[in-house]
Amino acid sequence: MYSPESEYEFDKDLAVRLRTFEQPAPSYLRRWALPHVVILLVTALVLQWLLFNKPNRYFNPEVLHISLILGFLGIWRFGWWFTHSVRAAYWGNLVWPGMRQKADDLWAAGWRPKRLHVQMTTYYEEPSITKRVIGSMLGQVRREGIPTTIYIGTGSPYDENIIRDFVETYAQDIPDELAKLVFVRQNQPGKRMAIGLILRAMCREEVDPDDLVIFMDGDALYGGDVLQKCLPMFAADPELGALTTDEEVICYGPDWIARWLDMRFAQRRLAMQSHALAGRVLTLTGRMSVFRAQHILTREFIRNIEADHLDHWLWGRFRFLSGDDKSSWYRLLSGGVKMTYVPDATVYTIEVIKENGMARMVQNFRRWSGNMLRNGARAIALGPRRMPFFIWWCVVDQRIAMWTMMVSPIMAVLASFIQPGYFWNCIIWVVFSRVVLSLFLFGYSRKADMSWPFILYLNQVINASVKIYMIFHLSKQKWSNRGNQSAGGGTSLMDRLRNGFALFQLFTALGVFLTAIMSYMGMLENPFF
Repeated sequence: MYSPESEYEFDKDLAVRLRTFEQPAPSYLRRWALPHVVILLVTALVLQWLLFNKPNRYFNPEVLHISLILGFLGIWRFGWWFTHSVRAAYWGNLVWPGMRQKADDLWAAGWRPKRLHVQMTTYYEEPSITKRVIGSMLGQVRREGIPTTIYIGTGSPYDENIIRDFVETYAQDIPDELAKLVFVRQNQPGKRMAIGLILRAMCREEVDPDDLVIFMDGDALYGGDVLQKCLPMFAADPELGALTTDEEVICYGPDWIARWLDMRFAQRRLAMQSHALAGRVLTLTGRMSVFRAQHILTREFIRNIEADHLDHWLWGRFRFLSGDDKSSWYRLLSGGVKMTYVPDATVYTIEVIKENGMARMVQNFRRWSGNMLRNGARAIALGPRRMPFFIWWCVVDQRIAMWTMMVSPIMAVLASFIQPGYFWNCIIWVVFSRVVLSLFLFGYSRKADMSWPFILYLNQVINASVKIYMIFHLSKQKWSNRGNQSAGGGTSLMDRLRNGFALFQLFTALGVFLTAIMSYMGMLENPFF
């Protein structure tokens, strides 16, 4: 992928990409470019050729019991996707339009929040990105005329000087009573501490419980009318405590990483709309979320952000490095606070990937999966009475899926030793099923990309593998941002013993998992029967 070398080239290229994203999404059929139509047709022809020229071994007596398990898992996972798709379509077409209309009517009638507070952290960000982010924010504050205080958490004068110079040059026409800029220099490392210091600074001001607070990252660019589309949602629904927005990704890095991120965000849109039907979401993303002040300007919430931790029987008490968005989500979830998703308010995430693409992919999975697993266990412990049952089951399903995802590829490979050629039948199913799933996902993207069926399967296998590793290494954390933080990698005798026992647990679990599969398949004698 093209990566501009100078700040001027970067800013120019970014402006071109943003103009493309700001155009309305094309209709479903117009999302297909000719090369991808050709790939779809070729894929369909290859699948058809395999169906007619490879024997159907699914119902062979030697492997019928294997086909039944694979079929059951396939129906279950497909059924789960179908459930999300139906819920997302219902919410998007029947529920959301009414929510949007009510919020728009209030905005048109003149409703505005008394004051808006913005919490943003940045750490040695690309200057072009920082300027774009601040410019997009101030531009909407100026247009909407909402009194706003912008708190920026920094770790050094570097980002402060860039922001100060930009504001003094391009925002001189904004009066101080409309927009106030506050720098909060952190005195302890980590994004969590920066957020905690900002929230404490807010508490020292006269913040009304119904004031609105935006949480955002230093690489999150406002799309058009984000404030207008998000803020009146709180006036339209007095019970609403928090919301998060749509995201698009602008990636400077390997092309396949950009395609993978596009696919991930399409999955996110489908899932978010399904979750929103229950009045909750599964994450309040740190890129851009809005909160009612009364829910977050409390000592309990601030300490949860600053020092969220887990007490584990093996790892003891360890603090979380990243995942502040998961911590805020858990705190609101445990309090029964209503949350929603705004699909037509877009924030642009700018990813600059300079390291190895595969290493970055695995690192992201380790961070995302670790945050999900650390918070998922305690969310499940709240029980379905503390939240809608569907949301509770979604969290449970995340933990089940990492194991069921690995059953199919393992059985497919092992079954080929029992019935040679069975692997080809499984390949047909994998390709066909991922093409069908991708056809659904294209409805939540700006373009159809026939690399997605293959990236989707790779994504599922790697994600499941990383989750299985991480569930036994919950204390291990690595975050390349904000000073390249890491945890859980100590070299003391106790650390080595803990890591050794964690590996023992991992290999024992994998051994039991593989033994159970092979016993069911008849490749090992079952000593119990």
